[in-house]
Amino acid sequence: MEAVADTMVDVRAALRRDARRRTATALLLVLPLALFLLLTFLVPIGALLWRAVDNPEIARAVPRTVAALARWDAESPAPDAAYAAFVADLLALREQTDAGMLARRLNTEVGGARSLVMNAWRAQPLPATGDAAAVRAQLIALDPRWEEPWIWQAIAKNGARLTPDYLLAAVDLKRTTDGSIVTMDADRSAFRRILARTFGIAAIVTAITLVLAYPLAWWLSTMAPRRANVLLIIVLVPFWTSILVRVAAWIVLLQSGGLVNQTLRGIGLIDEPLALLFNRTGVVIAMVHILLPFMVLPLYSVMKSIPREYVRAAVSLGSHPLAAFVRVYVPQTYAGVAAGGLLVFILAIGYYVTPALLGGPEDQMLSYSVAQYANVHLDWGMACALGSVLLAATLVLYAVYRRFARMEPALA
Repeated sequence: MEAVADTMVDVRAALRRDARRRTATALLLVLPLALFLLLTFLVPIGALLWRAVDNPEIARAVPRTVAALARWDAESPAPDAAYAAFVADLLALREQTDAGMLARRLNTEVGGARSLVMNAWRAQPLPATGDAAAVRAQLIALDPRWEEPWIWQAIAKNGARLTPDYLLAAVDLKRTTDGSIVTMDADRSAFRRILARTFGIAAIVTAITLVLAYPLAWWLSTMAPRRANVLLIIVLVPFWTSILVRVAAWIVLLQSGGLVNQTLRGIGLIDEPLALLFNRTGVVIAMVHILLPFMVLPLYSVMKSIPREYVRAAVSLGSHPLAAFVRVYVPQTYAGVAAGGLLVFILAIGYYVTPALLGGPEDQMLSYSVAQYANVHLDWGMACALGSVLLAATLVLYAVYRRFARMEPALA
């Protein structure tokens, strides 16, 4: 009995060693992919989210001023110590780029701050004095706007290293000097309208691709595999064409003297060329063309697995063929509709090149604003905040999809 017990112990130990070895082997095989995803996906997203709340410019450039304004009520005139601290901070800024970053950040809060700060920095050093009141008088003599509270309010409000201001501005909200959150003024609020436009265009494109892809996918699913594969290759051609080539081709096709207008005029449907370019119509047409395969493939994969006998059985039991198709066949394709719709919608809300080249000023989507803030205004905080809005929308859509996917078996 003791020998049997010892043998069982040895077997269990061997099984544990084998399990640990298999686990270690699996981890080593997965490790390269995990590192790749970490470096190319998770780290950039983390940097995006961090930069959307990071506010280093003011805290790093004028720390003495921030400390001097710590107990200021933001309503009365700024204390003399704040003026002296600000001049000392400007003297510490040796490089013009540092002063420029400070001026640009303050200018996003209040218009006119850029010239105010840069003129003060260029005027340094002011005449030496140990009197804070004299320093205040010298700064106000340089520009009377220094006596107004708005510039000091902007410095005090943004003295912390982390800020919600970028994220609030991305949805047309702002934080007042007392910390309350209010809606932006009408002349400065635009992102809600752009966000609504982005979702509107994406919804239109998704609906059109579904209408076009559903019968096409059904037709492909009824064909012999060899013939269906040939037609699928034709459907997938946009995958293998550069996006700039596709957009250029649509510019040629949709312009006033392009093939589309010439054909419509030739067959007598129109007398004057249709405005199909540099407007919403051109954007939607090009996006539908590019995104159509992303709807066709999920639908085709689902439809290919649906037995044809179900519809035939419904018809044999007396149902009309159209009613059998709608009530028996279509519900079984909901998974493909949901997957294709989610994929097309998420891809559509992030489009930039196609609306930028084929659309007008009122057809640009949120990604265009992200590019403008990143490349033109050099405001990475605002660009990352807008990118975070798109990321949040994508996660919400995916959560909704997952919820309905879990409910599907129960409904069936």
